[in-house]
Amino acid sequence: MASSSDPAATRRALLAIAEWIADDDQSVPRPPRAAVADAVRRSARTLADVAPGHSVEVRVPPYVAVQCIEGPRHTRGTPPNVVECDPRTWLRLVCGFEDIATAQGVDASGSRAGEVARWLPLIRLNEAPGVN
Repeated sequence: MASSSDPAATRRALLAIAEWIADDDQSVPRPPRAAVADAVRRSARTLADVAPGHSVEVRVPPYVAVQCIEGPRHTRGTPPNVVECDPRTWLRLVCGFEDIATAQGVDASGSRAGEVARWLPLIRLNEAPGVN
């Protein structure tokens, strides 16, 4: 199966809003909705590519939901293993500014939801020039 993510494009999308993602005190204005949506969708699809499977659903409303992590396939109704968070929290997890176990605003349910932490961060922006 071909990959649906483009690592270079994902990195560019994250770098485009890196200042907002990295801002600990939330003083940087929120980027345009389209830029946030692009970064969220690309990063979630990257997670689905690097951790393929259907046992955990990651939701970042209103932008994306992906299934990942090998294991029993879920096909109907509410999945038994779900990780859900707001877009900014998701992007901070993806970039290594927060940890899934301690981040505020992460709703994880099910015995396998915590396995998502193994795959995060996906791209460490704090190692990019100009990002603290």
